[in-house]
Amino acid sequence: MLKSLRLWPALLLALCLPAHANWHLDGESSRLSFITGTNGEAAQVHRFLVLHGTVDRKGAASLRIEMDSVSSGVPLRDERMRDTLFDVARFAEATVQAQLDLRPINDLANGAQIELRLPLTVTLHGQSHRYDALLLATRLDERRFQVVTLEPLVLRAEDFGLMPGLQALRKFANLKAINPSVPVNAVLIFTAR
Repeated sequence: MLKSLRLWPALLLALCLPAHANWHLDGESSRLSFITGTNGEAAQVHRFLVLHGTVDRKGAASLRIEMDSVSSGVPLRDERMRDTLFDVARFAEATVQAQLDLRPINDLANGAQIELRLPLTVTLHGQSHRYDALLLATRLDERRFQVVTLEPLVLRAEDFGLMPGLQALRKFANLKAINPSVPVNAVLIFTAR
């Protein structure tokens, strides 16, 4: 009986762990994609293959995107985006920072969802810009939650000093125009550790 009484605090601590744990991005299951438009007609979907992220116990959320992991399905296009547009030699990563109130997410039952509108800061190509994002958080199970964009985040090339690179890409590809506004969508899965 005494042994079982000693186990109760440890069991309760284990059950409470996810509510007080750090959350880490499951990069294999997460996706960050964006759509580019050219000549007012064609659209291509691209994504970043390498993402890192955490949400700490106080709700500070951070997402790091390895810019050289851009993938369009066309190797030459990827190389030109890495070198000419993103200039990965100087700007290897982009980041997204936000502050979450974890209580509503931690209080969700498995499978339950909550809409969140929160400010976030995107840093890309050495420039930062703030956005209001509409997100949907879903508690998948005791140790995982998912955050998806309910509306795409529209990034403008001029906000990040990307217009010269965009114009160079347009000339390389012999295009009349490349849309300087890019919708970005995310599906991010976090696991408690």
